[in-house]
Amino acid sequence: MSLSRDDRSGLSAWWWTIDRVALISITTLIAIGLVLAFAASPAATGGPLATGDFRFAAKQIAFAAIAGIILVGSSQLSLRAVKIAAASLYALAMLGAVLVLFGGSEVLGAKRWLDLGWISLQPSEFLKPGFAVVAAAVLAGKNAKLSRPLTTFLLVAPALILLVLEPDDGQTALLLALWGALLFFYGIELWWVGLFSAASLGLGALAFFLFPHSHLHHRLEQYFDPGKTGYQTGLALKAFAHGGIAGVGPGAGTVKYHIPEAHSDFIFAVAGEEFGLALCAVIAVLFCTLGVRLLSRSARMNDRFCELAGAGLASVVALQAFINMGVAVSLLPAKGMTLPFISYGGSSLFAVALTMGFALAVTRQRPKVGERPHGVFALAGEARPA
Repeated sequence: MSLSRDDRSGLSAWWWTIDRVALISITTLIAIGLVLAFAASPAATGGPLATGDFRFAAKQIAFAAIAGIILVGSSQLSLRAVKIAAASLYALAMLGAVLVLFGGSEVLGAKRWLDLGWISLQPSEFLKPGFAVVAAAVLAGKNAKLSRPLTTFLLVAPALILLVLEPDDGQTALLLALWGALLFFYGIELWWVGLFSAASLGLGALAFFLFPHSHLHHRLEQYFDPGKTGYQTGLALKAFAHGGIAGVGPGAGTVKYHIPEAHSDFIFAVAGEEFGLALCAVIAVLFCTLGVRLLSRSARMNDRFCELAGAGLASVVALQAFINMGVAVSLLPAKGMTLPFISYGGSSLFAVALTMGFALAVTRQRPKVGERPHGVFALAGEARPA
């Protein structure tokens, strides 16, 4: 099999037209996730006084293999195929979110998963890549009968309502932030950005006071009270302190056995305990590299749809990673959000593989699209004529 630059067909054409630095960052993060799955699986299946096993690690290997196929397959799609796939994905995810409300598995008072036997599917994970591409297509479209930002609001509003009803505060905030990021990259005036941010904070404050017995209220109360530290967050900080710079070594962690959801929401703390600050820094650098590469590549595209879709898809993954790591080190209130590529779970891994597959597809070098030389922040310039 040849991957020569002269060969412009099949796998070779794909390899030489995608962002290979981004692809290598993605595969490295998935590989780190598999290593950490072996580290966290005994803690998730056992406990300090009970022997665990590696069943979660074995399932994660299978999930990673499927995710790899999804990533490579979706990254080879044409722009038209990306739009069709994303629209179908968004519609199916919306349908799944409706089904969750009526027949989903309830955990800690929230219905977020559809139990399919071998895997529990979380439809909300797939709303983000679907909406990012569909909204970018709307914002980049021509001859719109309605205001383009208004049209995107009409698209995202039903999804936000469904997420609030589950309830899933983290995914609601993330989808809302994705919509705001797309409008920012589209070029809305900055005073609209300020108004959007103020409205979002206002809604959060309203929810805090109207629902005093909700998980959101409890988590925010713990976060803003200097005398309190959440149970999971407190254990995560102990794990980081125990690990130090180089970690205690693979399999030698002890704090991880006490952390609920150590294999998913708090996998970053497992990395900190067993592999230390060194691996945590590598993970952070890889996410930064991935985000900056895709944002930079998106900003150079001549096609407006490619600009917006690439920037939106890159932003939502980078923001989710920042939130997860921020929660683990007590910089942010607990959200119950996975670390992309690394946390255990099929839904999370499949959804982020689709997200990055779409991002690699829309930022590929195409003869009819090409690139133009300008900085990444030019996306946030003045709005183009509607």
